[in-house]
Amino acid sequence: MAKNFLRIAAVYFCIGVIIGITMGIVQDFRLASVHAHFNLLGWVSMALFGLIYHFYPQAADTKLAKTHFWLHNICLPLMQGGLAVMLLTNDEKTLLPLVIVSSLLLVIGVLLFTVNLFRALASSSAKKEQNNSIGA
Repeated sequence: MAKNFLRIAAVYFCIGVIIGITMGIVQDFRLASVHAHFNLLGWVSMALFGLIYHFYPQAADTKLAKTHFWLHNICLPLMQGGLAVMLLTNDEKTLLPLVIVSSLLLVIGVLLFTVNLFRALASSSAKKEQNNSIGA
């Protein structure tokens, strides 16, 4: 799971950088929010998810992690693709529902990650306390 998050984070980083450099070259900054979302929700967040799952492998092997992975990787491109088309065409009516639904599902994925992380941290703390009491 950790490696998958890190690989895809790098892909989102490339997408974010390409959008950014393209905006600069053509001097059209309508996609600034799309650029920022790919960099933050794609590159930064997913790299952090990957590192956290690397250091807490018990969290990576859960249904919550897998669900979070798929929600994030389906919803982020849908949300940002829809937003990009909306911004370039000034047509909110057609794609706004897609952007809203994919945004909400992405938030659910982030909440699942948070629950999963809290569980892993609690489990890790309990094991550490148990090991300390055995060695005492």
